[in-house]
Order: sequence, then structure tokens, then C-alpha cells
Amino acid sequence: MYGKEGLPQYVDFPEPTVQNSNEILVNVKAVAIKHFDKGRATGKHYSSDAPVASGRVIGGDGVCLLEDGTRVYGMGVIGMLAEKATINKDRIVNLPTELDDATAAALPNAVIGAAMGLRFKADIQPGDVVLINGATGFTGRVAVQIAKHYGAKQVIVTGRNQASLDDLLKLGADEIVSVVQDDEQFKAQLKAIHTQTPIDIIIDYLWGHTAEMILTCMKGNGSFTNKVRYVSVGSVTADLIQLSAANLRSVDLQLTGSGLGAWSKQQLDRLFSEILPEMFELAAEGKLKAETITVKLEDIAELWNLDVPDGQRLVVAI
Repeated sequence: MYGKEGLPQYVDFPEPTVQNSNEILVNVKAVAIKHFDKGRATGKHYSSDAPVASGRVIGGDGVCLLEDGTRVYGMGVIGMLAEKATINKDRIVNLPTELDDATAAALPNAVIGAAMGLRFKADIQPGDVVLINGATGFTGRVAVQIAKHYGAKQVIVTGRNQASLDDLLKLGADEIVSVVQDDEQFKAQLKAIHTQTPIDIIIDYLWGHTAEMILTCMKGNGSFTNKVRYVSVGSVTADLIQLSAANLRSVDLQLTGSGLGAWSKQQLDRLFSEILPEMFELAAEGKLKAETITVKLEDIAELWNLDVPDGQRLVVAI
């Protein structure tokens, strides 16, 4: 439970009850802790309300067991970080036997943060050149692999941590661009890449100043340009940017976002019927890699602010 003290507390909480025919009660096995969960718990995410004085169960999704023992991934009606939870019947995906609980719990949020933008906002096509801004985090690492799976000809990645950037080359990235270098070097490197192999899709987890520089690099000079599909998925560094009107007029630019409220019901349905099942199978076959750190539920208060290494996801085993 997330309490008013600002840290989760391991306490007894009333067992949830099914409220309608579309809900079922399940036994929870594993829940990943994401920035999204922390933002909703504190009321800072745009999709959440302010924290309630009596506290609430945190965690929006996880691995659980149905009454007949079937192991599934499910999205919670209420919080999932508990021994029991209620989930939506139409938000369930059966899990491959070979896939461990921690990976199954950690992957979905990253898949949502990558595949939904690539598929439905950027309409990725085989042969596209993809730039992932802020790729060294857990979701960015998954995005690199999914972009290649969807047929990207080239994947360019940006990030701060050089060791993590180098690791991305092993996961399918073709070129790395450090955001630690000064602005002019950053823009010069990106412009050279864009000149040689025009960038078709940008998946952005950072926004802020790096987004401003990337958009500047896309600006045309009056000649015909390729269509650039820019998709904002996160805003780790800043929520606002300055955008020159010349950017919009000088390049065939599609600027959009991917997140709660930005997808249609049909697209969300396809997430559960097509995308997540495919990604779980890839992970079970070792073709989609994810690194996790597993902790126990009773230790959550002490480990809530654990410094998780770049590119890994904290998972709570229940």
C-alpha cells in the first residue's frame, strides 16, 4: 500500500472484491515497479488522481494465476502489488511456460512504450531508419529490439551512459550518439547520419533539450524531404520544448505522442490480442532480452527507491 508518508508500506489490506462480470479475482505472482507506477502513486502522472489519505494498493499490472491455475499477464482494476487483486477479463494474456515471472512482469510496460508508438503512431515499415532518443533505459533497450524485429534497416540510439550505449550495439543498435558531448557535436553527428541515411522515425523518451536539437537537425532547406514521424513517449528530462515554426514548414514532419489517451480502443485491443502475445513468445525463445532485479514484497518499503542499474527493471515477487 502507498501511504501518506510518501513510501509504500507492507501492511494488511482488505481483500478486493469483484464488482462486475468483467472482473475476476486472481492470485498475484510478480509485479514490476515502473516510473509510471511511482508517478500514479504520488499523483504526479497525468492519468492519476491525488493520493488518498487512507492509502492505496500500487502497481497497475502483473503476472497472476487464475482460479484454475492458468498463469497470465493481467491489468488490474485496482492496485496489483498485493497477494490478491482483481483484473479485467479482456486485459489478459496467457504466458508461455518457458517465460519466467520476472521477465513476464517487466516486459509489458516496455512493450507498450515501444511497440504502440512504432506500430500505430509511426506506422513502421520494413527498411525504415529509426532514432530512439534516450535508449539506455529499460524501455529504450526493448524498443531497439522491437524496432529491429519490425524490420528497421538501421537503429540509431542516444543516451548518457557510454557503457549502456555500447551494450545497445549488442542488442541491435547500429549507431550511438552520446548526449554528453556538447550541443554542436551532437547536432553535427546527427545531421551527418540524417544526410547519409534519412531518419524516418523518432521514438523519444527524453523530450526537453535533446528533442529541440533533434528537431533542429530535421529542418529542411526548401528541398523535398522524406516524411519524419516523431513520436513522444516520455519526458524524462523536461516536459516543455521550444519549437520553431520553420521546422514544421520545412520538413514533412508528423509530430505525435503515444500514451494513455492517445490510442484507439481497437489499437488497445490489438495490444492484448497480437502484440503482447508475440513479444512474450519472443522473450520465451530468447529473442527479446530484458534484465530484471527481483525483490520480495515484504521488503518493498526499504527497496522502493532502490538505485536500479541502467536498463534493468525492479520486479516484486509475491
